[in-house]
Amino acid sequence: MAKKSKIARNEQRKVVVERYAAKRLELKKALVDPNGTDESREAARIGLQKLPRNASPVRVRSRDAVDGRPRGVLTKYGISRVRFRDMAHRGELPGITKSSW
Repeated sequence: MAKKSKIARNEQRKVVVERYAAKRLELKKALVDPNGTDESREAARIGLQKLPRNASPVRVRSRDAVDGRPRGVLTKYGISRVRFRDMAHRGELPGITKSSW
């Protein structure tokens, strides 16, 4: 079980990323615009630097939805590999069976 503070911090980061997503996308497009001037690119770069650090999507950690485990998370299911295995063995995941050949 992850610390409650780590889980809460990650949730707060998700909120900040969502809040600044549109502005961040606009600035990124201005940076790579081939028709843009050097001044506009410089302004876009400075604008990106002024955004909060937590506005960057790479700072959000994918965590297990049940207990917050940060490693080994299967994105498709939103749970960790350990929990996935346990739930699959107990038959709690529909359509998941052990493979045999």
